[in-house]
Amino acid sequence: MIRIFIAAALMLLALPAQATEAGWALLREGGQVVLMRHAYTLGTTDAEAFDFEDCSTQRNLSDRGRQQARRIGALFAARGAPVQRVYASRLCRALDTAQLAFQRIPLEEFAPLDPPLGDAEYDAESRIAVLDLVRNYRGSDNIVMVTDLPTIEALTGRSAREGEALVVRPGEDLLAVQARIIFN
Repeated sequence: MIRIFIAAALMLLALPAQATEAGWALLREGGQVVLMRHAYTLGTTDAEAFDFEDCSTQRNLSDRGRQQARRIGALFAARGAPVQRVYASRLCRALDTAQLAFQRIPLEEFAPLDPPLGDAEYDAESRIAVLDLVRNYRGSDNIVMVTDLPTIEALTGRSAREGEALVVRPGEDLLAVQARIIFN
């Protein structure tokens, strides 16, 4: 009985590694879209007087998060996963993650990746803009979109850890997750 429990536990521990390897295999082929949650941050909430233009009103990357972002970029290079373009929400933590990870790659602020605001019409338009970007992408390299958890949940119906990447493709109403890449 103990052997069965140990074998089951080992299989469960191997699942994230297998999912991560499947993601890297897709990215090496190119032509993929990556939806990534920003790297590790300080704290858990933004200030009440939140302002996209003022990073002091937002949660920002921790030292560990800045290191994680740099490692993410190094892993993309080491794994032979070409990146053509990077999009990021206007959140300072998303922009910082994108800039630290993908220093030499064109970066575009993309407001539709901002957190949902609770305005149903605006949020729907933002989701459609992201879905259209994914549907219309035909490049041979990959594109990366860096955002936050509420946006990832709104676009995929799934959760992601800080610094986790989801390789996505268009679905009917949401983005379908093909693979996950977990960065430590």
